[in-house]
Amino acid sequence: MSNLNPVINRVTQRIVERSKPSRSAYLELMQREADRRPERSAVSCSVLAHAFAGALEDQDALKDNRGPNIGIVTAYNDMLSAHQPYGRYPDRMKIYAREVGATAQIAGGTPAMCDGVTQGEDGMELSLFSRDNIAMATGVALSHQMYDGAAYLGICDKIVPGLLMGALRFGHLPAVFVPSGPMPSGISNSQKQATRQKYASGEVGRDALLESELASYHSPGTCTFFGTANSNQMMMEMMGLHIPGSAFVQPGTKLRQALDRAAVHRLAELSGTTTHTLAQVVDEKAIVNAVIGLLATGGSTNHAIHLPAMARAAGIILDWSDMAELSSAVPLLARVYPNGSGDVNQFHAAGGMGYVIGELLDAGLAHGDVLTVWDDGFDAYRAEPMWENEALGWRRVSESKDDTMLRPAGAPFQEDGGMKLLTGNLGRACFKSSAIAKERYTITAPARVFQTQEAVKEAFQKGELDRDVVVVVRFQGPRSNGMPELHGLTPSLGVLQDKGFKVALVTDGRMSGASGKVPAAIHCSPEAMDGGPLSLLQDSDVVTVCAATGTLSTDADLLSRTPAPNPPQEWGVGRELFRMMQLQADEAEKGASAMLVAAGL
Repeated sequence: MSNLNPVINRVTQRIVERSKPSRSAYLELMQREADRRPERSAVSCSVLAHAFAGALEDQDALKDNRGPNIGIVTAYNDMLSAHQPYGRYPDRMKIYAREVGATAQIAGGTPAMCDGVTQGEDGMELSLFSRDNIAMATGVALSHQMYDGAAYLGICDKIVPGLLMGALRFGHLPAVFVPSGPMPSGISNSQKQATRQKYASGEVGRDALLESELASYHSPGTCTFFGTANSNQMMMEMMGLHIPGSAFVQPGTKLRQALDRAAVHRLAELSGTTTHTLAQVVDEKAIVNAVIGLLATGGSTNHAIHLPAMARAAGIILDWSDMAELSSAVPLLARVYPNGSGDVNQFHAAGGMGYVIGELLDAGLAHGDVLTVWDDGFDAYRAEPMWENEALGWRRVSESKDDTMLRPAGAPFQEDGGMKLLTGNLGRACFKSSAIAKERYTITAPARVFQTQEAVKEAFQKGELDRDVVVVVRFQGPRSNGMPELHGLTPSLGVLQDKGFKVALVTDGRMSGASGKVPAAIHCSPEAMDGGPLSLLQDSDVVTVCAATGTLSTDADLLSRTPAPNPPQEWGVGRELFRMMQLQADEAEKGASAMLVAAGL
C-alpha cells in the first residue's frame, strides 16, 4: 500500500525480518504436508470404510470421491451461552455442503471452558492452559487426513486462539472460522456495574446481584461486552478468516444462517485448491492487522498473550514492543463496554467492523494487500452484511451512526491505541489505556503485597485498603498457578477509586477482557515465581505505574533482598493434570505456552 503509515510499515518489516528463519521453516513444512497429503483413491479401503461408516447420507458421495470433504472442528457445549447455538450447526452445514456437491463431517470436538463461570474459582487456573489443550484437540481432529478444508466453530476466550494455533499446523488446508454471534442486549452495562459495586461495598445482597447478572447474561449467544470473546471475533475479521461482516450478527436470524451457509459454500469452493490455504492467509501482515484491530477498538488485553502464541504457530515472532509501537500510530476508533457505554450489538448497529476496517484502510492504518478467505480481499470487509429480498448481500459502511461509539480516524477518541507497554525494575507489563481516564495514567503510592485475590478482598472488607495504594498480587503467572484472571478484584478496587483514593493494580496474572476503570499493570514478566522482581517487593514500598511514560518501577532497593518463597502447589479441580504445562510454560510475552516450547516453536 502506497499510503501505509510508516510506523506500521516499519514494525511489519521488523517482524518479517525477525521471523524469516521460523516462517520459512513453517512454510516449507506446510508445502511438504500438502505434497504428501494422501489422495483418497490411494488410501486403503479399510481406512476409508472406517472413515465413511458413520456418514450414512453421504456414503455414496464419499465413496465415489464426488467432491471436497469438509472437516468440522467444533467447540460446542451448551453450558457456554456463546457456544450453545453450535449444537445445530453441523447438521445444517452438511446440508449446505451437499448444495454445492461437497460433504462435511464432524472431525472432532475440543474443550470449551467459560472464564465467566470459573471467574474467581479454582477452575480458572486451568483456563489459559486450556488453549494449548484445544490446539492439541484440533490436531487430533485433523490428523485423520480425510479433509480437503476445515471449518472451525468457536468463539470464546481461549477457544479461538487454541483453534487457530491447532489449525495453523494444518495450514496446507483452506479454513474458515464460523461465529454464532452475540446474545441480544440485556440491562445496561452501567446498571450491571453499579450493582456489582454496591454488592462489593455491602449495600445490596446476593439476591439482588444474581438478578442483575441474569438480566445481563440471559440467552444463547456471546456475552455482549467487548471482552476476549468478542475481541476474538473482531480479530478473525481483521485477519480475513470470517465471511465478511459475520462477527456480530445475532444467532437464530436469517442473516446469521445465510452467513453460515456462505461460509460452507466458500470453503467448498476453496477446498482442494492451493491459492487460499490458511498458511497463506495468516502471514505477517495478517498478524499485524489483528494487532491493529485490537488497538483501534480497545480490545481485550488477553490478546497480548494470545497473539504472540498464535503468531508462533505460523512461524511469526511478535512481541510487546511491536504492539506498543503500533499503538503509538493507531488511533482509538471505538468505545465499546467496558471502555464505553454501549455493547457489541450497539457497536454493530453503529457501523461495526465494516466502519472500523474502512477507516483503517482509508487512513493507511492497516494492510489492504492481504489474502483473505473471500474473493475481493480485505476491501470486502469494509461492508456490512444484509438480508434483503430473501438473499444475502453486503453494503459498504461509509459513516458512523453513533459517534459516542465509533469515530473516524481523523477525529478519534484518542490519538493512540488501546494498550501501553510499561517497563522498569519491576519488569515488563501491559496497561489497557483505552479503559482508563488520562488523569489516572500515573499512580505513585505505597504497595500492599498479596499472594491471592482472596486476601485482597479480605483486606478490602476490613477497610485496610482505604488509602492511596498500589495493590500487588503476585505468584499469579503461568508457572505459578496457570495465570488466572483476577477480574473479581475490579469491583473492590473500583469502590476505592470512587472514594477518591489513588489506586492501581500490579500483577503477574491476567485481568479479564471485561476489566476496566482501574489502572492496572498486568502480565508482569518475569513473573514472581523463582525470584522475579515482584517476589522482592514488600508492603509500603513506593511503586509507580505510569502509562504516560511507560514506567513500572519502585524506589526500593530490590537487589539487597531475598525473594519471597514460591507458594505451595494447590491441587483439585483437575489442576494437577495441568502441572506439566505449568512447569514448561514460557513467559507471558511469548504466549505462555508449554506446547510451543516443547515443539521448539
